[in-house]
Amino acid sequence: MMIERRAISALRVFLVVLFCVLLVFQFLSLPGTFRYMAEQNPNDAPLRWPATIIAGFWVLCVQVVIVATWQLLTRVKRDSIFSESSLRWVDVIVGAIGAGWLVLVAVDIVVLTQADDPGMPMLLLLLTTGATVFGLLVVVLRALLRQATALRTDLDSVI
Repeated sequence: MMIERRAISALRVFLVVLFCVLLVFQFLSLPGTFRYMAEQNPNDAPLRWPATIIAGFWVLCVQVVIVATWQLLTRVKRDSIFSESSLRWVDVIVGAIGAGWLVLVAVDIVVLTQADDPGMPMLLLLLTTGATVFGLLVVVLRALLRQATALRTDLDSVI
């Protein structure tokens, strides 16, 4: 139990750090990078705002996953992870991953129809495959949590 508490505490610290770094990226780094790219190459200027919005949206999806993970960690710490409210937070994670994945697939389609170099499509294929695997893994873990919640409820009613 002591290792679990330390792991939860450490994870919370790193979640806060990650959330803060993502805020810097979302509001400073990414907009600044796309502005700089548009200034350096006027041909990229029309892509500045769509790229900024899409990248900001992906960061927002990760932030939603962080908040939901925080909530789940709170339930683990209170020993109430096996509840319907936990499943709702996992649904939030699945929704954020799904929304990010849909936008990624849309970006894939746009890039694949206009690409003249295989580098970017291959990178996007890697990212899309990784996001798909991660999303499906969370769906499977959600099913496991649902089963464990049902078993816990049955066990509590027997006792």
